[in-house]
Amino acid sequence: MSNPQRNESAQEALDHIIGGVKRFREEIYPQQRELFEKLAFEQQPRAMFITCADSRIIPELITQSSPGDLFVTRNVGNVVPPYGQMLGGVSTAIEFAVVALGVQHIIICGHSDCGAMKAVLDPAPLQRMPTVKAWLRHAEVARHVVEENCGCANEHTLGILTEENVVAQLDHLRTHPSVAARLASGQLFIHGWVYNIGSSEIRAYDAEKGEFRLIGDGPLPMATPRPRYLQS
Repeated sequence: MSNPQRNESAQEALDHIIGGVKRFREEIYPQQRELFEKLAFEQQPRAMFITCADSRIIPELITQSSPGDLFVTRNVGNVVPPYGQMLGGVSTAIEFAVVALGVQHIIICGHSDCGAMKAVLDPAPLQRMPTVKAWLRHAEVARHVVEENCGCANEHTLGILTEENVVAQLDHLRTHPSVAARLASGQLFIHGWVYNIGSSEIRAYDAEKGEFRLIGDGPLPMATPRPRYLQS
């Protein structure tokens, strides 16, 4: 694996990426030609995956998914704006995934050592990044929850805030009409995860118990509310 702290020029960085493009076309594509030829005309993703833009998070890698399996949306802080506040890329992607593609699962995935969550705790560096500052207002609810309930002004604060932000974005997700309708009918399931970069562990939110639990340790924790209009 390449060193993430490598010191390379702009040209060297680009050459590395272009080299990867060539290897994909010449070595990887021929091995999966049949899959890519099928994907050329359709997509039927198993889930929508909303996560942070952080370069260390690769949804297909940590879920061992193939091309076409995940409909991925990424942004700073794995944020989902409440419906109506900002009808931009995230909102349109959610609506398209649910209505047009018929995905049955939406996963919101936060991660350890998140720069966005660090900025929520200490917004001073955001003075030079007004757009990021405005965007992260959608995570302010998580900060208030932690400040008023946690009493954890220590090294654990970042991890707790990261979890609370996932819970907050799940709440925002449920305000989207397409999501709310299919949750109510039991046709859609939502999940809140936090991925630990250093250990590979993923903890999932259990809405019934109000806690995050390790995936693989007992039944899968579920964040989906009980459906009210089950389809016959």
